[in-house]
Amino acid sequence: MSKLKEGDRAPDFVARTSDGSEFRLSDFRGKSGLVLFFYPKDGTRICTAEACAFRDSYQKFQEAGFEVVGISSDSNGSHLEFAAEHRLSFPLLADEDGALRRLFGVPKLLGLLPGRVTYVINREGIVCRIFSAAFASDEHVQQALNAISLILGG
Repeated sequence: MSKLKEGDRAPDFVARTSDGSEFRLSDFRGKSGLVLFFYPKDGTRICTAEACAFRDSYQKFQEAGFEVVGISSDSNGSHLEFAAEHRLSFPLLADEDGALRRLFGVPKLLGLLPGRVTYVINREGIVCRIFSAAFASDEHVQQALNAISLILGG
């Protein structure tokens, strides 16, 4: 597992969203920035708080020209229920086999649990910010918004 660093080009991938549509990272290049947040599990206290914090700030991300995408090892069925229950307006991707975590170099928490890492990727596909904090749900949103502000020159 290679560790992705700030300044690296984000690796391209294709995955299915919880609604069954295809998500391709390269489709966003030149059009929109991305905030990818990897989280451990649907429905847990901190993961729910994090997803809801992204939901509550989603309009700010959209206005800045960034799409938000959540990724966990849960199934798309679990994601559908989680998104409906919490009115999440951004896509969730299932990484059941851990391939996306490996591709991005997301470390495990205590060597066992899936890590919580947020990647801010600019329109050119370059990773501008990587933030990892296992127990700080709201901080991921604030770090992403701060990085976007810097990207946009503000």
